[in-house]
Amino acid sequence: MIAPSILSADFARLSEEMAAVGGPGQGADWLHVDVMDAHFVPNLTLGLPVVESLLRSTGTPLDCHLMIDDPDRWAPGYAEAGAHNVTVHVEAAEDPVSLAKNLHAAGSNAGLSIKPNTPLDPYVELLRHYDTLLIMSVEPGFGGQKFITDVLDKVRSARRMVDTGHLNLLVEIDGGINNDTIEQAAEAGVDCFVAGSAVYGAEDPAGAVERLRSQAVAHGHR
Repeated sequence: MIAPSILSADFARLSEEMAAVGGPGQGADWLHVDVMDAHFVPNLTLGLPVVESLLRSTGTPLDCHLMIDDPDRWAPGYAEAGAHNVTVHVEAAEDPVSLAKNLHAAGSNAGLSIKPNTPLDPYVELLRHYDTLLIMSVEPGFGGQKFITDVLDKVRSARRMVDTGHLNLLVEIDGGINNDTIEQAAEAGVDCFVAGSAVYGAEDPAGAVERLRSQAVAHGHR
């Protein structure tokens, strides 16, 4: 799965930019929406009112990545608005198990994200309540950063746990994914790739999505 990140899109033309990457079956599988609050991360992007507008103007499922403080309070609103997948950071959530239940009750899938320096092992049991594990391959906050290869060990661990039935979730990666890095991420076991500048920096964003998907399929886990 390819989830273009609109963090790299032209914010003045978001409706057109979302359309430019196509939709399920002919382009993007999900659209990745980075919500940043200038507290949990040192950047400010967009919030729920913009997400509600985006939902009205696309049929592509929204993958909302909440890089915010107090997600226990704010995340269910994104699910209620109609986001397909709502991801919170384990470093910010007070009660991740209750939060996952609240997201499900509000109608979305639940994702749990971990920063590059956050270990996976302490949170494995929590992940039984989640649908997606988002492994950050850059420090969250800004687009266009260089891929951190060390996180692939966490990808491989998560892949093993999914393949053995210990966990039942999608393994997603976000940060520095492009034509050079997607192959090693696919080999490590990623299911869903978030790509920003690699898609929106291309002349043909929909074509860039398809090229990334072809590379991922060719090098993906079996």
